[in-house]
Amino acid sequence: MIDLRSDTVTLPTAAMREAMYRAELGDDVFGEDPTVNRLEEMAAAMMGKERALLVTSGTMGNLVGVLSHCQRGDEIIVGDQSHVLHYEVGGCAALGGLLLRALPNVNGGLDAAMVEAAIRGLDIHAPRTALLCLENTHNRCGGAVLTVGQTRELCGVAKRHGLMVHLDGARIFNAAVYLGVPTENLVAEVDSVTFCLSKGLAAPVGSLLCGTEEYIQRARKYRKMVGGGMRQAGIIAAAGIVALEQMIDRLAEDHQNARLLAEGLAEIEGISLDPTTVQTNIIAFHITERITVADLLTRLAAEGVRGVPFGPQRVRFVTHYGITVKHVQQAIMAVRRVLKA
Repeated sequence: MIDLRSDTVTLPTAAMREAMYRAELGDDVFGEDPTVNRLEEMAAAMMGKERALLVTSGTMGNLVGVLSHCQRGDEIIVGDQSHVLHYEVGGCAALGGLLLRALPNVNGGLDAAMVEAAIRGLDIHAPRTALLCLENTHNRCGGAVLTVGQTRELCGVAKRHGLMVHLDGARIFNAAVYLGVPTENLVAEVDSVTFCLSKGLAAPVGSLLCGTEEYIQRARKYRKMVGGGMRQAGIIAAAGIVALEQMIDRLAEDHQNARLLAEGLAEIEGISLDPTTVQTNIIAFHITERITVADLLTRLAAEGVRGVPFGPQRVRFVTHYGITVKHVQQAIMAVRRVLKA
């Protein structure tokens, strides 16, 4: 099976499995797991932040990250295609009592003027606009990348009005590799950032939330509140260390395979896709209405290829560790056969 549903389906490398087996362990809730402590120190240094906190997932990282910035009744500005809005079970509202104000995403980013216009002034009738949430790379916008300049502009707007900025950087290393810039530069202006170990970096579990010392102290308490006291979590952290040491540069291979896949799909009648818009490892394409997304994916699964629905007549494929050029070519041929049938 050629599984293109997500880069979360990656399996840990042999080096990760060995590191997990040999990990030195302690009780992380007491701050005594040396492997977790090492991973958190590495993550903070790579992001140019003071401290980092290991969490189980990107969703937990975003939730804890937002809760640590806001008070109940506050409002958060997000993109209308953001992961926080679409895929995190309404956690900000359900658990934080927070409002999400959605602005149109533009190629994965937000229009700075629209953000500034959406920030509420002091008004007894209105919630406080407390936080701006960004996403890089942007999942529902097809893996689109925010540049250093774009991020700086949006953070500048937020800072002028006293807002904090949180970045959902689940795939931030994909953005850094695509742009050829240090990851630290992409997150320098944000107050906090979450990134995932368990997507393109191929670790089995885990994400990191990074920010100031004071901020991470608050986040640690919120992590415990939502059930994130993981005790001997060094088993998880050990694989994460290998991911950060060995798996970042190879993301370029996923990008190359995604572009190859996009170019092949674009040549198939019944698919609408501009391959030049594919920047990283996510390909989102439209199909003609003579076949439904559900039918297409069912037929593809029978051909040995898996993808996910991404909206009406829209499908997502994601390249990742374990997907080769041969797999890409086979997937293209499978799609062509299905759409010709």
